[in-house]
Amino acid sequence: MDAFSTMDFAWSEEEERFRAELEGFVVEHLPEDWDRPPGSLGSSVWSPATGAFAQALAQHGLLVPSWPKEYGGNAASSWQQQIVAEVMWANGEPRGPQYMNVNWIGPALIEFGTDEQRERFLGPMAAGSVVWCQGFSEPDAGSDLASIRTRAERDGTSYIVNGRKIWTSYADTAQYCFLLVRTGTDAERHRGLSVVLVPMDTPGIEVRKIPAIVGDHAFHELTFTDVVVPESARLGAENGGWAVVVRALANERVGLPRYIRGEQVLDLVAQWAEGAGILEQERVLALLGEAFAACEAARVLVYRVVDERAKGRPPSGLANVARVAAVEAERMVADATVELMGEEGLVSGRLADVQHRNSLAVGLAGGTFEVQLNLVSQLVLDLPRSETGVRPAGPSAEK
Repeated sequence: MDAFSTMDFAWSEEEERFRAELEGFVVEHLPEDWDRPPGSLGSSVWSPATGAFAQALAQHGLLVPSWPKEYGGNAASSWQQQIVAEVMWANGEPRGPQYMNVNWIGPALIEFGTDEQRERFLGPMAAGSVVWCQGFSEPDAGSDLASIRTRAERDGTSYIVNGRKIWTSYADTAQYCFLLVRTGTDAERHRGLSVVLVPMDTPGIEVRKIPAIVGDHAFHELTFTDVVVPESARLGAENGGWAVVVRALANERVGLPRYIRGEQVLDLVAQWAEGAGILEQERVLALLGEAFAACEAARVLVYRVVDERAKGRPPSGLANVARVAAVEAERMVADATVELMGEEGLVSGRLADVQHRNSLAVGLAGGTFEVQLNLVSQLVLDLPRSETGVRPAGPSAEK
């Protein structure tokens, strides 16, 4: 991994025009009473608004601009894709669940799908008219995806799926599930996994909502009981799902530019502190400054991953480093906000309350914070796994 290659931080005139166009679109198309807490995972109240907004984006060529033209995109650069993510996150992610389709489910289909799968699934994604969920984590596996137990047993030209998934966002509204299953033996670990694309109305799928503090659609448990999935629904090779997952997770870990929202929160806290007459206090300035620096560090590290994509390089441990930095920044912003605003900010729905809730969940989505630290130590620092002394199954193991 060339960790020290040069990167130009300046936006081009074309990119600046693109950002201005997108920001103008947001102002014109968001509902006047849009008040969804930025960074949350939506609510039943706002689902119709987010659906209509995503479809309007699609009609103006702004939902999947970086996708190839044959799949509904404009072949825009990876940097323009990042601009889309930043503008959307700065405005409370009004795409709703579509960010998953845009950032990693769609790209995985483009790279690994058959012609029939691309034709069937990418059009509705590019139109913003379909919701997907991602079935990875399990009650007994968590973020250790190589330990999953949901099995897909061969039955002629079909698979019979049995097992459970947990923490699945948007499972209550999704039409399809991007599902990771075990098609090999437990001993094969990551080499025995496959990805299947499953309609959520398939008989044998049960969805149970898990109450959460970060949004109505945040967490669900899925149970699969003798669910029949045709072989044609498999994405990529049988037992080749790990390569699909590595690509998807590399995109997921930097798909949400949380540093944007973090800096917005800090600006609002600074305004509050000024009104309270405490902005110039040394402790206040230190808290705000350290948290802002953490957000900027996260931004730079995310940009390194975007630069990697723009230069056509395969995913590396940089995505894990960026993920760690983003989690740290979100938590530092929450800590500063709570400490400064105190009880006043923790009233339900107030700034500190919302930021604190988001910070509790940020270390879980896309792989837990602790797993990311382990991956950084192994993939970036080249350290062995402490319990076995061997390198992990990860991007570098697929060479």
